[in-house]
Amino acid sequence: MGEHPSPGPAVAACAEAERIEELEPEAEERLPAAPEDHWKVLFDQFDPGNTGYISTGKFRSLLESHSSKLDPHKREVLLALADSHADGQIGYQDFVSLMSNKRSNSFRQAILQGNRRLSSKALLEEKGLSLSQRLIRHVAYETLPREIDRKWYYDSYTCCPPPWFMITVTLLEVTHPRYLKNSLVYHPQLRAQVWRYLTYIFMHAGIEHLGLNVVLQLLVGVPLEMVHGATRIGLVYVAGVVAGSLAVSVADMTAPVVGSSGGVYALVSAHLANIVMNWSGMKCQFKLLRMAVALICMSMEFGRAVWLRFHPSAYPPCPHPSFVAHLGGVAVGITLGVVVLRNYEQRLQDQSLWWIFVAMYTVFVLFAVFWNIFAYTLLDLKLPPPP
Repeated sequence: MGEHPSPGPAVAACAEAERIEELEPEAEERLPAAPEDHWKVLFDQFDPGNTGYISTGKFRSLLESHSSKLDPHKREVLLALADSHADGQIGYQDFVSLMSNKRSNSFRQAILQGNRRLSSKALLEEKGLSLSQRLIRHVAYETLPREIDRKWYYDSYTCCPPPWFMITVTLLEVTHPRYLKNSLVYHPQLRAQVWRYLTYIFMHAGIEHLGLNVVLQLLVGVPLEMVHGATRIGLVYVAGVVAGSLAVSVADMTAPVVGSSGGVYALVSAHLANIVMNWSGMKCQFKLLRMAVALICMSMEFGRAVWLRFHPSAYPPCPHPSFVAHLGGVAVGITLGVVVLRNYEQRLQDQSLWWIFVAMYTVFVLFAVFWNIFAYTLLDLKLPPPP
């Protein structure tokens, strides 16, 4: 799924480099086998003076000579980049990044500030696509606000690896009538068992609780993972889960926690915030109606959690699970999650806002850890026994 018959620029450039090496066998002896050395051989053909730069005209000539081999959308992006360089030159490192499909902040800025407008038709106007291609196009329009990013994703996605993280987590989640007795659930009396701050997501308080979380994880989490990858989406999800249990240990100190709502609310909140912040660019169908439905479902589930928390417990004196984990997930989603979703294919470590939110999250985690170590004793709380 997601394969396209025409190779990308990296494949075409690699083939050109191999052809050059066959013509110049002595170069094979001089150059090590590192992948970037293939780009160096190709770059040097256009930079005989070893200045470290080539003109945008030469770069355009290279792209034109490979026009039949390049994905049309990717060729369009690279041509836009060539036109956007005001100084008329492209450095070696930019050249390697482009031909290796590595997008950088300078690449995005060059595209966004370039003086050449993309002229070809949008993805939505293309006809004759296979079912897998239509699915990839649908995911692109569901998650990405810029046409340039949607085209790049459409050409680059190969479904390797598949969205395994969200699917695996969903398959491991269950519900049971005696869910509070499970060893995975977080309970304040057992807070020293640190795995419970994470494993509580696999146990749910009823089929309706499990059902809504599963639906949201599959409808929102899987497309986001297809675009942003398991590492980034897993990071947001796990951060929401941990923030949820720690928030309960600070703000609702006598209550247990079950369910994956912390992680789910982190992803959904980040996605909804990204849509609102890029409203004009998001081209998903019926976005206002779908946002309203998502917010209603989340509000109903949160209201149910609040009601259940104060409803007479089935295992007195142990109370029902807390609803505060939902709020912890939302906080992660509108901070760390938004930064991740707004920087498709960009390095997060280059974003100052990312480091600000990471620092805030770290401070909260450290505060919660010390709170769990000292506050329960200092406040002399009488915690309910495990059920």
